[in-house]
Amino acid sequence: MRRVTLFVNGTSKNGKVVAVYGTLSDLLTVASNKLGIRACNLYNGKGGLIDDITLIRDDDVLYVSEGDAFIDPQSDGKTSDDISGSHTDWLTLNIGGRLFTTTRSTLVSKEPDSMLAHMFREKDVWGNKQDERGAYLIDRSPEYFEPILNYLRHGQIIVNEGINLLGVLEEARFFGIEQMAEQLEVAIKNSHPPEDHSPLSRKEFVRFLLATPTKSELRCQVEDICNSSDVCFSQFDVGIKVSFFLFPYQGLNFSGADLSRLDLRYINFKMANLSRCNLTYANLCCSNLERNCDLSGCDLQEANLRGSNVKGAIFEEMLTPLHMSQSVR
Repeated sequence: MRRVTLFVNGTSKNGKVVAVYGTLSDLLTVASNKLGIRACNLYNGKGGLIDDITLIRDDDVLYVSEGDAFIDPQSDGKTSDDISGSHTDWLTLNIGGRLFTTTRSTLVSKEPDSMLAHMFREKDVWGNKQDERGAYLIDRSPEYFEPILNYLRHGQIIVNEGINLLGVLEEARFFGIEQMAEQLEVAIKNSHPPEDHSPLSRKEFVRFLLATPTKSELRCQVEDICNSSDVCFSQFDVGIKVSFFLFPYQGLNFSGADLSRLDLRYINFKMANLSRCNLTYANLCCSNLERNCDLSGCDLQEANLRGSNVKGAIFEEMLTPLHMSQSVR
């Protein structure tokens, strides 16, 4: 097993001795965890870029960078905190009263053109205010900032349950995290499927009626209903309040349906099957019941048939007889 000593690019202090195994990506992952940076490149002591793990020998000293060029740790005796581009020092942010601890590199590397990158790329350039503990004060929502900080850490959008995506989107826009904002916009759009304004068939309309509680009011705008002669309304419930005005129900099967107390004025029931229907107190004024509209066995007690056309309708086995107050033509 080979061992190597890892240093942050540009410094020879606070090194970490690690074992070399697996692939170069595995070693970079270990370097990220040990040094607290987002390791991207490995250099030897002479600045040579290592792109193959087989080039690493036992007890090598390697320098880990976050994608920046090799910096000689002996140059001018500077440490990593003094060299522009290393950004490995730790910061504490006070976001709306809640503290977040992270590294300067996290804030500046992922989105270099963001407001956070400009605020913390160089020390005190923006004159950032600090609280009594030294945490940088930012007056924003901590709940919405947490997903942003995690995105800057690992590049994934992870939002806890109960957090509004719109709030996170506004924070991302405020801080100038453009790539995150674009992904959030897509996620929000996909979470709200487009409204379906396609017309319902008669079968679908009946399913909605049957699924509506009896004490509820169902409203719909009807432009056209496609023909379907096999629709059966036998389970239709009187408790549903719905207007049938001008619906083309010619030839449909309503056998056994409870249509009592409904407003059925002006409806075309020509050749429809209304046998054994409960039509008590129904308003059938001016409805069209002609040409073999089957009303056999139905209950028309107190139904309003004034002005309705019953020419050729079938009235066999009526449960209640018609009387003059229910005058028809």
